[in-house]
Amino acid sequence: MGLSAVTPFHFLHPAWLAVLPVLLVVTVWLARSAAGDSAWARVMDPQLLSMLRMSEGHGGGASPWWLVGAIWGLAALALAGPTWTRIPMPAYQTPAAWVLVFDLSPSMSRTDVSPDRATRARYAANDLLSASHGSQVGLIVFAGEAHTVAPLTTDVATVRTLLNPLTPKLMPEDGDNLAPALAEGQRLLDASYARHGQIVVLSDGMADPAAAFSAAERLRRSGATVNIVGIGNGAGSRTQGDELQRTATAGGGIYVPLSGLHEIVERLDSRQSQDRAQSTSDSQLQQWQNEGVWLLVPILLLGTALARRGWV
Repeated sequence: MGLSAVTPFHFLHPAWLAVLPVLLVVTVWLARSAAGDSAWARVMDPQLLSMLRMSEGHGGGASPWWLVGAIWGLAALALAGPTWTRIPMPAYQTPAAWVLVFDLSPSMSRTDVSPDRATRARYAANDLLSASHGSQVGLIVFAGEAHTVAPLTTDVATVRTLLNPLTPKLMPEDGDNLAPALAEGQRLLDASYARHGQIVVLSDGMADPAAAFSAAERLRRSGATVNIVGIGNGAGSRTQGDELQRTATAGGGIYVPLSGLHEIVERLDSRQSQDRAQSTSDSQLQQWQNEGVWLLVPILLLGTALARRGWV
């Protein structure tokens, strides 16, 4: 809808219209009181009363109270917010959210891929960071437990710096449990209010497949997607590769070997483009424009007339 689109007339704050009858009654009462002696004539000196009357000194005895009532009425109408147009308003667009889950279990030190699995996983993670294009990116590492290295941020350079020194030797405990890392990823995504969060796991396998399947399913139900990149020749073994693939399927995503990283990048780019298009559509919010400001002009003109000598 365009900027000047015309829509049915109404009031934004119609409760203010309720004061109009009250203002009318008060205006009539004040005007009639000013026209006669009223009750003040019985308790006030006539000379003082004549000096205090607003109508005194004004030719023809015209009362300003009708003018005051008109100003009050216009002010009430202005406060009621008359409107008949809608204007587009910008809306905040939440950036896409990606969480990289990095396996630092002892098996990531193996050298079946050169120079070793952990280093190749870092190369893949750097490629993903290069494709983020303004997305929020977080980094989680896991072995026996999961640890957040970087919360979701658009500062990709910092995440890249934190990624470079990661090796299995840095982990305080041995193990290979993916489920806690997926749960931590869900916590980060929930905190970011991302509509279609993306989790990308770089791993050569896991020791808790049943728990990982359940964690991936919870992420899918929450609107997130779990994609997995297998590191190593066959991700360590055929069994481990199958388990990683089942976990990705449970999370609504895909599993690819390291050589297929571009497939996940393409999926992330596609999802990001869809979210951006949706955000652009959603951002075209429209708000009723309060046209009561135009009533300030007659209010000021009437106020100027009210201030003429002899009335106030």
